[in-house]
Amino acid sequence: MAYSEDFRRRVNEYLDEVHTWAEARETFRISMTAISSWRQKYIKTGEVKDDPPRRKAFKKLDPEKLRAYVQEHPDAYLKEIGEAFECTDMAVHKAFKRLGITRKKRR
Repeated sequence: MAYSEDFRRRVNEYLDEVHTWAEARETFRISMTAISSWRQKYIKTGEVKDDPPRRKAFKKLDPEKLRAYVQEHPDAYLKEIGEAFECTDMAVHKAFKRLGITRKKRR
């Protein structure tokens, strides 16, 4: 869990009052790494906000494109799907497992 913006601001104000980093560490009970990163960000930008969360990008297979391909080609083998997406059949298998797509043929 991240520290609040208010807490980060108080730590930087404490350091602005000519206190040492060791005193800040003892007073606020936080690591020197946290103090260092907050201080660098504060000096560069004047803010102590968290960076926005990173969007997790898919590595090889776009989930929407994969689902669309499976809808169009329901009888395709994993190897054929892998060739269409230029990856291995194991990568397709893992993507199916992650997305909850089954290959069972039910009547």
